[in-house]
Amino acid sequence: MKEIILGSIMGTAVGDSLGLLYEGLSSKRQRKLYKNINSQKFFMGKGFISDDTEHTLMVAHALYHSSGDEEIFSRYLARSLRKWIISMPLGIGFASLRACIKLLVGFPPEKSGVFSAGNGPAMRSALIGIICGNDIQKMKSLVRISTRITHTDPKAEIGALTVAYAAFIAGTKKEVAPSSFYEGLKSLLIGYESLEFLKIVEEVVDSVYNNESTREYVERLGLKNGVSGYIYHTVPVVIHAWLSYKGNFRKSIIEMIECGGDTDTTAAILGGILGASATVAGIPEELQENIYLFPYSKKYIENISHALAYKNKRTSEIQVKEPFWGLSLIRNLIFIPVIAFHVIRRMLPPY
Repeated sequence: MKEIILGSIMGTAVGDSLGLLYEGLSSKRQRKLYKNINSQKFFMGKGFISDDTEHTLMVAHALYHSSGDEEIFSRYLARSLRKWIISMPLGIGFASLRACIKLLVGFPPEKSGVFSAGNGPAMRSALIGIICGNDIQKMKSLVRISTRITHTDPKAEIGALTVAYAAFIAGTKKEVAPSSFYEGLKSLLIGYESLEFLKIVEEVVDSVYNNESTREYVERLGLKNGVSGYIYHTVPVVIHAWLSYKGNFRKSIIEMIECGGDTDTTAAILGGILGASATVAGIPEELQENIYLFPYSKKYIENISHALAYKNKRTSEIQVKEPFWGLSLIRNLIFIPVIAFHVIRRMLPPY
């Protein structure tokens, strides 16, 4: 279990750090500006993590402290989000921003969410599936809490639950038949307003069986500027890439990024699912080492993975504390010029 958890978290961080440089770019503009997506190159040849990895680690921390207790999980996740928002995170989604401000001014977690179907909840749900997938009701409850703390549109919950379920399946089966996944998801979503979403996933399954690439699938959807932040765009495309996985982690993440759009989030979600399957041993080591994780560290990720895997065993008395939020604030302030450089670079030739 530890290797599955560690693989999912590191897969998220790798996808996030690879995709961040290309966020918001269409696949055509990517090819104009950057010749090679083979490694991280956001700053001095390394990659940054963004909110995708940070939210995954917040959920890991909440799961560690709560041991599945829903009230404690909600409390710890809300506490982490409050600290995160005052660290001035860069590139935060509007729905998450409004929800976190509501938390900061005193709204309880069950009332802080805003009506949105953005992809924020999907980027932090993989671990819930891996940890709680054998207890379907517990998985549903924790996904609901994690989702509604920021996003209240039922579509957001359906998308997040799909990612959690995919990560659970990826961690338990080396090969997943697309039709089998669809039938399992269909059963899982009984009681949800999911007819529209299941129709989309059914089309994804057909596309995979027809050997259509993920990029071809995205182009057929008419997403000329890339995959948007709408959860009914993000999650189906990620599921397509996962079900098309041929065992090459780097290649799959790069193909996801080449679809364009919200590339850090799509690559991070895909990385979280693939990492559960490949485990950390299946993720290229140089991609793991080539990330600025500060204020986190690889040791922190290893410790939280160990603690989650062995939470109920005496052998696991590892105490894991979240980094001081002020360190994230310092990091974000220092790298504002780097962000500004990349924004300006995008405005320049070649066109």
